Amino acid sequence: MNRETLDCQRLLCPMPVIRVQNKVLQMHPGDVLEAVCTDPGALNDIPAWSRINGHEVLETRAENDLYIVVVRIGGG
Repeated sequence: MNRETLDCQRLLCPMPVIRVQNKVLQMHPGDVLEAVCTDPGALNDIPAWSRINGHEVLETRAENDLYIVVVRIGGG
């Protein structure tokens, strides 16, 4: 299992989801991706995209001015 962090700071919708989608294509089932965003919409958008595409949301949280979504890559 690989764990990676993706910097999505200063990106507005829909760019955080697009960046996550592009990164997931380079990852393997079971890997974990942590997206660090400044757009609060990412707390809803990335989990919605994840459910539609068969990925598991492990965590969503807000820390200071950052919004973090952690996703386990599905498929396989």
